[in-house]
Amino acid sequence: MSENLLEIEHLKQYFPVAGSKKVVHAVDDVSFFIKKGETFGLVGESGCGKTTTGRSILRLTEPTAGKITYDGEVIFDSEKGIRADMRPYRRKMQIVFQDPYASLDPRMTVGDIVGEALDIHKLYSSKAERREKIISLLSTVGLNSEHANRYPHEFSGGQRQRIGIARALAVNPKFIVCDEPVSALDVSIQAQVVNMFEDLQKERDLTYLFIAHDLSVVNHISSRIGVMYLGHMVEMADADELIFHSLHPYTRSLISAVPIADPKTARANKRIILEGDVPSPVNPPSGCPFRTRCPYADAQCAEQKPAFKEVASGHWAACHHLDKLN
Repeated sequence: MSENLLEIEHLKQYFPVAGSKKVVHAVDDVSFFIKKGETFGLVGESGCGKTTTGRSILRLTEPTAGKITYDGEVIFDSEKGIRADMRPYRRKMQIVFQDPYASLDPRMTVGDIVGEALDIHKLYSSKAERREKIISLLSTVGLNSEHANRYPHEFSGGQRQRIGIARALAVNPKFIVCDEPVSALDVSIQAQVVNMFEDLQKERDLTYLFIAHDLSVVNHISSRIGVMYLGHMVEMADADELIFHSLHPYTRSLISAVPIADPKTARANKRIILEGDVPSPVNPPSGCPFRTRCPYADAQCAEQKPAFKEVASGHWAACHHLDKLN
């Protein structure tokens, strides 16, 4: 058996632009794997395709092309025309959404929100057992039985995100896509939620795809990190390796922007500021997607897209000029 729970190969997700023949290249030829029991972090600026990648893996949005393998079983393969029925996999794969205010139905009580998955998959034999499971799930995420009869608007952002996590845990999944689960929360609450994710992972042997734009949060929780830019994966490595020995100029720019608590270290740290704006995914640049903002770009970068290759053991990058950077 493979030690990888999830394998993504050449994933593409294109969306048509209304009123024209153009398409948005939201995710463009992305490949990576996630080992059983690990947290794989996915970072990049807003609009780079992180969330779309997570939703495509779960087939909440049907991918345009590529191959997705879950625990040795192919659930999507565009070349072979494989599109597995996802209902059995919904119990194995879940998602915690980014916005705790928009992802909960305001007309449903918390008990019904958490219990909905139990109803769909028929995971109880009596109403008493259903109630017991709901209370147990709420307790797991730090809420109590009284909260079950309340509505989402009666809770704070952090509590709402806990409800979303309880909903995801209801079917006892093995893999959870955490789609920027702390970005809408206060910093003090972020730490509580991240710690809860870590505790749940140990208790339930969970595997996470943790999507965020805050590199410090991702570094804290992830064992490996992938960096995306304009729909492409540009670098991937173990968390510490990526932070301390990054290869790609975009990754280095992201790392230089992470706030440092110590003033002396912060002053000594040279911020790498990228010039220009992110190109439109409707009309991406030829060759390397990062070339329009890269200080090392030349004619080769404009003509040829760099291969995403393993530069060192477990360290992947897509750049023509890695020799200049190291």
